[in-house]
Amino acid sequence: MIPDPPKPPALSVLVAVDPVLRDAAAASLTLDAPDVVVVRHDLVPAAGALRRVVVDASGVLEDETVPLEHACVSCSVREDAVPTLARLAGDGRWHHLVLALPVTAEPLPVAHALAAQAEPGGALEGLRLAATVGVVDLDTLEADLLGDDLVDERGLALTDDDQRPVGEALAAQLEQVDVVVTSGGSPTGSGLVERLRAADGERVDGLHDLEPAVLTGRTHAPAAAERRAHPLGTPGSRPGHHRRGRDPHDRSWSLLLRSDRPFHPERLLAHVEDLGTGPVRSRGVFHVPNRPDSACLWEGAGGALCVADLGTWDAVAAGHRPVTRILVVGAGEPHEARAVHDRILDAFGEALATADEVADGGLRWLGREDVLAPWLGTRTA
Repeated sequence: MIPDPPKPPALSVLVAVDPVLRDAAAASLTLDAPDVVVVRHDLVPAAGALRRVVVDASGVLEDETVPLEHACVSCSVREDAVPTLARLAGDGRWHHLVLALPVTAEPLPVAHALAAQAEPGGALEGLRLAATVGVVDLDTLEADLLGDDLVDERGLALTDDDQRPVGEALAAQLEQVDVVVTSGGSPTGSGLVERLRAADGERVDGLHDLEPAVLTGRTHAPAAAERRAHPLGTPGSRPGHHRRGRDPHDRSWSLLLRSDRPFHPERLLAHVEDLGTGPVRSRGVFHVPNRPDSACLWEGAGGALCVADLGTWDAVAAGHRPVTRILVVGAGEPHEARAVHDRILDAFGEALATADEVADGGLRWLGREDVLAPWLGTRTA
C-alpha cells in the first residue's frame, strides 16, 4: 500500500478584540505542540512601526520592532508577515504556522493576501491556508458588541485616526472567521455568537479545546469567506436559529427586516435614528428609487451607523433583484426586546417607499435634491 503523501505545512490566522484573549489562544495552540509556531503582530501607529513576536512551545524565539513605511495591517502583512512566514516555513521545524493579527483587525483581507501568496509562484508556495479563527469572551461580548466604546478609547486603534466602534471590529471577526473559539459562560453572549457566526463555520467552547488539529483539519475557502463578508451574506436568513439549542437565560434576539420596496430617501433620513441606532448590530443592503441601479450598504454597531454606495446591483450582487434586507441583532429582557422591535418595525415601515411612489420607476425623483448624497456620494445618473 502506497502511503498518503504528507500534507503541506498549514497556515492559520488568529484574531480577537482582546489582546489577553488573543495571546492566551496563541499560548494554547503552542502548548505541548512543538510543531506549532505563532507569529504575533502588534502595530505601533505613533512610531510607524510593528512589533513582531515569534513563539513556539520552547518560548519566545524573536521579539523585534520593525519600522514600516505605513503602519497598517495590510502593510504589515506585505512587508513583514509574508517574508517572516516564508522564512519560518523554510526552516522545516514547524508543521503549523499561526499569524496572530493586531487586535481588532479583520481576518478577510489578510487571509485573501496570504491565499494569493500561497499560490504556485508565490512567496508562501508550499503552505496550505487552513483556517481563520476568532476568539471571544462570552462574558464581555454583549458589552463589546452592543456598547458604544471606540477602539481608540481602549488603546486598540490600528491607525491614528481609527474611530471604529469595538462592536464593528468584533462583529466583522465573528461573521468572517472559519472557527469561533469562546471563553466564559454567559448564555446571552453564547446566543449572540450563534446569531452572528458563519453558518458554514465551526464553534469551539473553551481555550482548552483549541487544539492545532481543529484548525489544520480545515482548508480555508476564500470564496466562502467573501460570501460571509458580503452584506447579502449576513446570517439572517433564519433569524433566531440556534445550532446548539436555546438556553432559557439567553436574552439575545434578532429581527430580519425585508422588503422588495426601496427606502424613500427623505423618510429614511427622518427615521434613521429609530431604525439604525442604539445598542444593536445591524447589517444588510437597501436601495432607493432615485438611484435605481445602486446597491447600498447598511452597517451599524455600537450606536454608529454607516451607509454607503456599494456599486451596481449587477456588479455587487449578480442574480439578486434589488432588495431592502437588514438583519438586526440585540439583547435584552423580553419586554425590552418587544419595545425595540416595535420601534424598529415602525421606523422600517415608515421609511419604505409606497407602491404608488415607485410605480413610475423613479421618475418623480428626477431633478429633486439628492438628500443622501453626503453619505452615498454624488449620483452618477
